[in-house]
Amino acid sequence: MTELVHLSVEDAVATITLDSPHNRNALSRQLVTELTAHLETADADPDVLVIRLRSAHRVFCAGADLSEASKGQTGATAALVAMLRRIVAADTPVVVELAGPVVAGGLGIVGAADIVIAADDVTVQLTEVRLGLAPAVISLTLLPRLTSRAASELFLSGHRITAAEAAAAGFISRVVAPEDVSAEVDSVVADLARGTSQGLRETKRLLNKDLLARIDAQGGEMAQLSERLFNSDEARTAMQAFLKR
Repeated sequence: MTELVHLSVEDAVATITLDSPHNRNALSRQLVTELTAHLETADADPDVLVIRLRSAHRVFCAGADLSEASKGQTGATAALVAMLRRIVAADTPVVVELAGPVVAGGLGIVGAADIVIAADDVTVQLTEVRLGLAPAVISLTLLPRLTSRAASELFLSGHRITAAEAAAAGFISRVVAPEDVSAEVDSVVADLARGTSQGLRETKRLLNKDLLARIDAQGGEMAQLSERLFNSDEARTAMQAFLKR
């Protein structure tokens, strides 16, 4: 089986790269499993001070793998909750390098990360309402980042917004020119790597205490809601129609 997520470590930085071009890094069971495992490995490495999360291709993440989801989502949503919790609960800061568009479930990763640097031509979109779904699991990490008005419009409309609009709404840290994204992430990662392991760990715990408590309190409920919706006749019909487009 071809690996869909890669891990490399150099100079105290673990780089995790999503590399599933056939479905634009959609959140297949394999990708979620591998991403979770690499996050655990990187976080457990005493020499790693920062985790950098990026895509090998133009699209960062296309959301749920509809080819899998349309056949049933038993257990998949719980695995997604566990992966998002792994990012939030990691002792190591996670920096997302967002050089391409991100859709639906992929935004849960953006919300879970500590710092997000995006190119100014990046777009983000929550498409769940157009497929008979709700952004249930990813609401765990998105709602704490967003203003309430921005959340209502983004969640209900399915409208595509720009990186600048996403930054104004609160869930992207910084927006730069496309050609500057990698260098900007290099700079952020270098700043973080100047911290000590204990300093970074305890500061991240302080920052993420409420977010982690939210995931622990509501994660099971949101996974059940998401699974019920994915398995509904309305959603399956909508997903099949989307796949045939």
